[in-house]
Amino acid sequence: MKKDRSSGITLVALVVTVVVLLILAGVALNLVLGNNGILNKAKDARQEYKQASENEQKELSTGEDE
Repeated sequence: MKKDRSSGITLVALVVTVVVLLILAGVALNLVLGNNGILNKAKDARQEYKQASENEQKELSTGEDE
């Protein structure tokens, strides 16, 4: 009797696929939530925009040109 070994290959492929997806998910979360991540960059950009807007309003109200 010959055994069918295709199910073993399928199980190995499934395990490899799950491991690769877990690694990719970890990398993606690190890019989004890390110290140099997208969310922190967006927060910094929002603060810089607010500061620049306030500076521009001050310059317009005093009538100074630089």
